[in-house]
Amino acid sequence: MSTILLMACIGMITGFFILFNISPMEFTDNIFKKLMNKPKSIKDEINEVTKRKKMSFLRREIMEVQEVLRVTGREKRFPMLCALSLLLFAIGGSIAIILGNLFLVPVMAIGFMFIPFWYVRITQTHFKKAISAELETALSIITTAYLRNEDILTAVEENMNYLNPPALSVFREFVSRIKLIDPDVIASLREMKGRIDNAVFHEWCDALIACQFDRSLKTTLTPIVSKLSDMRVVNGELENMVFEPRREFITMQILVLGNIPLLYFLNKDWYHTLM
Repeated sequence: MSTILLMACIGMITGFFILFNISPMEFTDNIFKKLMNKPKSIKDEINEVTKRKKMSFLRREIMEVQEVLRVTGREKRFPMLCALSLLLFAIGGSIAIILGNLFLVPVMAIGFMFIPFWYVRITQTHFKKAISAELETALSIITTAYLRNEDILTAVEENMNYLNPPALSVFREFVSRIKLIDPDVIASLREMKGRIDNAVFHEWCDALIACQFDRSLKTTLTPIVSKLSDMRVVNGELENMVFEPRREFITMQILVLGNIPLLYFLNKDWYHTLM
């Protein structure tokens, strides 16, 4: 009976979407925008900016995912991610209803809803590798240009065509901020420093800030950039060391889980006794 009612509910919801000519992507995008842009008092905004008040878990997850997508140049996929999240929310709740466990409905629904966001968070590892690889090239060519002309804005503009995401968006915003918003180079460097979570990039930005007071410190930039190459070599060696145990673990998991259906086909009595 629960399955029949569930199917009827799904049909009714689908009918409403068709009747009112509402796009599922637009619907979910508006829902998440309402969650992110809900009206707040000035006190709440000040507390969030000064880190006195923590953001809600849902809002923090959405903002972090948006930041990852924005920096990697995939911000257009956010509406699709929201639609998939809402679909999985409905699927999780439906599974719990079919199982006849009402207490499991919020757990399954919320858990399934966060799967797309957690997937993006998991891919941050590959995202950080891409950042390190791109920063190695970007910082090298920008540093070479800066050593020649001693003007960081000109150095970035000269090499803008050679940059790729995610470094491209960060340096593009840096140039736009100086030209259109605030000509203070030091403030722009400090703001750019927080855009990428990379220790070498932070050190490079700090060295550039110091160079604005003393141009003779520009010789410290080249050794900082060379750290990225050293880190890439070390990370490659560590990844090779970790890959073998990871492969063995995955193989054992497949064998253990594969024994369950195998036992069912070999001896159903044992299967029902053990399971």
